[in-house]
Amino acid sequence: MTNFPDPYAIAVVGAASGIGQAAAGLMAARGASIICLDRDSAGAQKTRDEIIAAGGRASAYALDVTDPVAAKTVWQKALDECGQLHGLVNCAGVTGKTNLKTHEVDPVDFDLVYRINMMGTLLVSQAVLPHMLENKFGRILHIASIAGKEGNAGMVAYSATKAGVIGMVKSMGKDYAETGITVNALAPAVIRTPMVAALPEAQVNYMTDKIPMKRCGELDEAAEMIAWIVSPACSFTTGFTFDLSGGRATY
Repeated sequence: MTNFPDPYAIAVVGAASGIGQAAAGLMAARGASIICLDRDSAGAQKTRDEIIAAGGRASAYALDVTDPVAAKTVWQKALDECGQLHGLVNCAGVTGKTNLKTHEVDPVDFDLVYRINMMGTLLVSQAVLPHMLENKFGRILHIASIAGKEGNAGMVAYSATKAGVIGMVKSMGKDYAETGITVNALAPAVIRTPMVAALPEAQVNYMTDKIPMKRCGELDEAAEMIAWIVSPACSFTTGFTFDLSGGRATY
């Protein structure tokens, strides 16, 4: 079980629901102070309120990862509040329109998925890296996807951008390997989240059928793994993409 030292502050982007919400709650229960960030301001505040009600420490801010100008102010407030930010968990991501052949994909939709999934990964990293470099410590985790390793039919925008996240993490891990900062990714298969619930049943069945365990992953399984990756204990792994796929991909 991962417990965090005091103080230990972790920003969770995408804390309003799904994996981000589950990870925020678990890490708060284990002693971390959580900064809940999401474009869904009400959802971020709800996660914060739940953490505080359970005896934890948390704050909440609205954050649109595609708007670097507005985000700069939000990040400055968050960093000023916590004093030192030790960890970042970036769960912001969208699938875009799915169950489409590549020639049917609207470039406008592809661009939206790119701006959130891939450009957003770059921007949130750039927001915290100077601060972590100054403090000579940091744990950064970006949520990628099994689709980024293997590709999912009918999800070319999502698969391509999550593959991009994996490539970025490999590069960033090497960039900061001697600084006390680790940068890793997590590649889940199908996890029971609101995003997955919104997908067509045929798309979910296609993905689940490829999992040797023949089931979806659960939010608590993702949260436990995330908590360890952004803890001080995960100190000799960087640039790596951890598997969370029920055996679908093990590389």
